[in-house]
Order: sequence, then C-alpha cells, then structure tokens
Amino acid sequence: MDDDGRYRENHSEFIRGAKDIAKVAKKQVGKKVGRGMDKMTDEYTKRSYKRFEEEDDDDDYAGVPSNDGGYYRNDSRANDDEGHSDSTEGHDEDDEIYEGEYQGIPRAESGKAGSIDGVAAAQAQQFRDLSAFEGERRKDQEELAQQYETILQECGQGKFQWTLYFVLGLALMADGVEIFVVGFVLPSAEKDMCLSEPNKGMLGLIVYLGMMVGAFVWGGLADRIGRRQTLLISLSINSVFAFFSSFVQGYSSFLFCRLASGVGIGGSIPIVFSYYSEFLAQEKRGEHLSWLCMFWMIGGIYASAMAWAIIPHYGWSFQMGSAYQFHSWRVFVLVCAFPSVAAISALSTMPESPRFYLENGKHDEAWMILKQVHDTNMRAKGYPERVFSVTTIKTVRQMDELMNMGDSAAWHQKWRIKLNALFHQVWSNFLSIFSPEYRRTTYMMMAVWFSMSFSYYGLTVWFPDMIKYLQKQEYSSRTRVFVKEKVEHVTFNFTLENQIHRQGEYFNDKFMNMKLKSMVFEDSLFEECYFEDITSSNTFFKNCTFIATLFYNTDLFKYRLINCKLVNSTFLHNKEGCLLSDVGDENNAYMVYFVSFLGTLAVLPGNIVSALLMDKIGRLRMLAGSSVISCISCFFLSFGNSESAMIALLCLFGGISIASWNSLDVLTVELYPSDKRTTAFGFLNALCKLAAVLGISIFTSFVGITKAVPILFASGALAAGSFLALKLPETRGQVLQ
Repeated sequence: MDDDGRYRENHSEFIRGAKDIAKVAKKQVGKKVGRGMDKMTDEYTKRSYKRFEEEDDDDDYAGVPSNDGGYYRNDSRANDDEGHSDSTEGHDEDDEIYEGEYQGIPRAESGKAGSIDGVAAAQAQQFRDLSAFEGERRKDQEELAQQYETILQECGQGKFQWTLYFVLGLALMADGVEIFVVGFVLPSAEKDMCLSEPNKGMLGLIVYLGMMVGAFVWGGLADRIGRRQTLLISLSINSVFAFFSSFVQGYSSFLFCRLASGVGIGGSIPIVFSYYSEFLAQEKRGEHLSWLCMFWMIGGIYASAMAWAIIPHYGWSFQMGSAYQFHSWRVFVLVCAFPSVAAISALSTMPESPRFYLENGKHDEAWMILKQVHDTNMRAKGYPERVFSVTTIKTVRQMDELMNMGDSAAWHQKWRIKLNALFHQVWSNFLSIFSPEYRRTTYMMMAVWFSMSFSYYGLTVWFPDMIKYLQKQEYSSRTRVFVKEKVEHVTFNFTLENQIHRQGEYFNDKFMNMKLKSMVFEDSLFEECYFEDITSSNTFFKNCTFIATLFYNTDLFKYRLINCKLVNSTFLHNKEGCLLSDVGDENNAYMVYFVSFLGTLAVLPGNIVSALLMDKIGRLRMLAGSSVISCISCFFLSFGNSESAMIALLCLFGGISIASWNSLDVLTVELYPSDKRTTAFGFLNALCKLAAVLGISIFTSFVGITKAVPILFASGALAAGSFLALKLPETRGQVLQ
C-alpha cells in the first residue's frame, strides 16, 4: 500500500515537472521564432536594397522581374495582390501591421519573483526594457537613413527640389532683409521718434536679440511639430509685426514690434536648411544648400535697393495733425515685409518633410510625399510612365506618450497640459544634444559658431562706423574759422555750414528762413538781432551774450546755448520736434545704402565658388580655408585710412568669409540626426546672434580710438575657429543621419 502511494506521488511530481519543462520550452521556442523572424526581415531588407543599388536607373524602371519581392515592385505588376502596399491601400486584416511600426515596449511576464524582491525586479526590468527600446529605435534610425538615401536617389533631383529651393529662398531672403531694416531707417526714424543715442543703439541690437530667441524656440518646435508648420507660424509672426511696425508712432511700440518681428524671422535659417536638406540626396546636398545661401545675399540687395529708392523721397508721406505721421521710411518698412508674405503664400503649397514623418512613425504621409517628389521629377524629365517602386518604408519606433485628461477637463486645462508636455519634449530634445554621444560635437560647433559670428558681425558693423568716422574727419578738415568779425545791419537768408565764429559782434542783424549746419559761435555778442524760421543741426552758441534779441519759430533751444547770457531776449513759438545733433544730409544716406549694396553684392563670387567646390573638397577644408584667408585679410585693415579703402576692405572680407558661413550651415545640418537637427541648428544660431551682439558692442566702442583692438579680436577669433573646425568630423559623402 505504501509502495502504491509512493508511486502515485512520484507520478504526480513527474507530470508537474513535465508541464514546467513544456512551458519553458514553449517560451524559449517563441523567443527564438521571434528573433528568427526579425533576422529574416532584416536580411530580406538588405537583399532588396542591395539588389536595387546595383541596378542602374534604366534597369530600375524596365520591369526586371525579381523573386525576392521586398520594398520594390516592377512595372509589369504580374501579381497585383502581392505588389500593392498595405500602407497605402489600407489594412486587409485587423491584425496586420506596418514594418517598423512600434508595437509597445515589451513587458515582463507576470510570475513569481522567487527570492528577488518584486519592486526591485520590476524596476530592473523596466530599465532593461527602456534600454532595449532605445537600442531598437537607434537601429531603426540607422536603417531608415540608408533606405531614405536610396529612395531619394530614385526620386532624383529635379523640378520639385528647384521649386522648393525658390520657396525656401524667399524665407531666407526675409531673414537677410530683417538684418538691414533698422540700420537703414534709423537716420529718418530718429527725427520722428526723437531718439537719443542710447535708444538708437538699443533699436539696432533688439533685432539680434529677437532673432536669438526665435532661433532657439522655433528650432526646438520644428523637431516636434514639423518643419513646414513651424516655419509658417514663424514667418506669419514676422509679417504681422513688421506690418504693425510701419504704422506705430511711439518708440516703445516700434521697439516691441521689431523685437517680435525678429523673434518670428529667427526660425527661418535653422528650419530652411534642415527642411531643404531632407529632400536632397547626398551627392548634391552640399552644392544645393550653398546655392540656397544666395537668397540671403539677395535679401540684402533688395533691402539696399528699396531703401535707396524709397527713403529719400520725403514726398511719399502724409500726416493727420501732429499726432500721426507716415513718412517715406515707413513705406520702406512695409515693403520689407513682402518677402516674408510671399514665402508664406508659396510655402502653403509645399508638403511637410517626409523624413520628419518617418521619424515620427507616419508612414503613409511620408510615402505619399515621396511619391509626389518622384512623379513631379519624372514628368518634368519626360518619363511620366516611370512608377515609384517603393512600397514600404522603415519607420522609427515611437515612445508611448499617452495623457489622460478626462472628459470633464476644461479646454484651457487641456491646452495647458498639451503645452506643458510639448515644452518638456522640446527641452528634453535640447538636452539630448549634450548627451555623451553628441557632447564633443556640440561644444566644438558652439566654439566655431561663436568665433565666426563674433568676428563677422563685429567687423561688418565696424566698417560702416569707420566710414562715417572718416567722413566726419574729412568734413572737419574743411571747417572755416572766422575771428573777431563785425557785422551790422545785414540780413542772412541762406545756409551757413561747417563754420566756427569766434569773438564776433553782430548788431541789428536778421537771420531769416535759413539752415545752420555744424555751426559754432564762441564768445560772440548778438545785440538787437532777429532770428526767424531757423532750422539747425549740430549748431551751438558757447559763451555768447544776447541783448534785446528775439527768437521766433526757431529750434535754437536752450540746450544749444551753452554758458550764454540772455538780456531782455525773448523766445516765441519755438519749433516742435526732436533735438538732433547730427547733420541730416541726403548724400550721407545714399552713401550708407550704396556701401551696404556693394558689401552684400561682394559675397556673390564667394557664394558661387563655395557652391561649386563644397562637394568636391569637403566641408571642413572649405570652412577652415575660408576662415584662414579671412583671418589674413583682417591685417589689411590697418591700411584702411580712406573711405574708398574701407569700402574695398569691406567687400573683400565679405566675399571671403561667406564661404565659411555656407560650409558651417551645411556641416551643422549633416552632423545631427533628423530628430535633433533643427533643435541643434536653432541653438547654435541663437548663440551666433548672442556673439553678434557682443561683437558689435565691443568693436564699435573702438571706432575713432584704435584699429589694433578690432584687428586682433577678429583675427584671433577667426584663427581659433579655423583650428577648431579641423577637429570636427567630415560629413561629405555621408547619408543624412
């Protein structure tokens, strides 16, 4: 009886053991089958692409049969049921999924924890799951990069890319215009707004501050909500506030509008280059991105030409009483908003970047856009019968980002939650460019961008200021001096300019309907004189005595009378307006526009050379070589002792340094992956604007004092930038990661 009981007990244990072994075996077989299927899929993908890359363009479209199927189909389409793409025709079965579609992070199976603590085991498993997910996502991105490059080669370079080139060129042109607007309108705006020197300086820098904020914000958003959508929003903000700035009257409101306009246009450079690069195959990417830089030059030429044609025409104005004035410089500000408006209209007809869609798991949308690119180019080349042979494209696994806001939540609460989530996503993406993988590249790029911007913007603003200083020096050298002159019973009704009168005596003289420009009266006596309808600039009376003198409808305010003595003298109906100290000469305004026009046009040869050589000698050689030559050219600044010499040096420096900027733009696009590209570009461009503000502030402070400091600063920064540029990795001939 005992033997029988032991037999049944052993039999039960044997059965339980067999069941456990079966469960373990089933689980292991399932895992092996899953890994086998993944491996087969990867090998299948590689074979399909290897076959496609080995065929030439004619063979691709000739309908050569293939037995391994894959991503491509031939023109014969013998088996239509097998050739169609479920991703574009819809699912036939509920359980069918896309290749590469994110299926959720694997979860640990529930079971006994044994001796391991349950909470610790769950945390360890979650960490392993997250690490595995990141590894799978990275693998997906690498596979997508290779496949995407092959697809772009099939789509070809043609009408679609050139159409997008001109559309995005308008956005880049708007950025070039924005840089010049404030500098051109300042001489006229200061008369309407009574601007002091500090206010003029702030107005000149506020555009750079706005562009700095805009580059960082819009660059981060473009990696989350899309290149096209973000660019449309930023250009719309720029257009709206540029339009308002042409009508507002006060200094504070004008300053705010130009700040907001700068914030809007700040997103154009980071987004435009990233957006366009994602439609270009690697063999022509550097060249076409360099051609795109031409539109920044066109923007500068447009601004200079419009300023030249509009601002000096003071008749193009109207006013409503003394409270509202609309002068010709406001017409110029309005005209400068046209490129941005045109860019918005044209961009609304273009699609989103398919690379952005694929990085965010949107397979169907990306496929349709790539098909549109292919068909547009093939029709333009005269091959409308060629069929887009891609059926399935790799997409990147997505992290679950589900938020339960509840049905009862108010709309503003839902928006607040969404915006908060978007902010955290953008900030997390920004921090990722400082991760160990990209940290060295980011720090090196920061140094190169900062050094280039500090020297370039510092010198390009220093040059015009030096030209103005030389003009003033030459003007002062022609000053006429009169000493101890006596004038009685004389009527002055003509312009007096650039003169100094010392110890003069004026008795019963009349100064009527005249202009005083750069006039100084020192230690002089005015007795029984009459001043009527006088307009003055940079005119002062020092240590003078006025006896029984009448001032009627003049702008000879008390601040122009320095240590003067007034005896029985009267001021009646003083002119209203600003207290200006500079000479308002139309010729000087024309010179400013002409110099800017020449300096902008001078970059044309550099643009052409950099575009033709970018894909031949590489980005790093172009960047370092141009920086070294620019550094050497800085030492010629010591010979700039005349106005014409400074203009020539300005053109030389601009023409050489533009190649560095083109190389830097291309390099920045290619060094970062698609999900971080505009974030990194926006941050570096924001740093560029900060360096510009510092460079402008430092360099202009030495105008008229010394040339040595600007020369040393500029050459040192350029030398450091060229040295660090050589430490960066070369990206020529690489796929867009």
